[in-house]
Amino acid sequence: MMDQLNKRRIALAAGAAALLVTATTVHPTAEFEILTHEITDKTPRKFQAAVDTGILAVSVLYTWTERTLR
Repeated sequence: MMDQLNKRRIALAAGAAALLVTATTVHPTAEFEILTHEITDKTPRKFQAAVDTGILAVSVLYTWTERTLR
């Protein structure tokens, strides 16, 4: 019976150590920027999104110039 308790404690300590290592490591980050707006456009339209799963982070920025009829 004491053997099972020791196994549980060891498993719990190993799980806590693994969680600590995962939390302290720097995870890879990917950043994508697609800038298609005109350089003279002071207020381009944009779409921006980011996803961070804790293991991998991805960020996307897309800009464009909106043509209006005058």
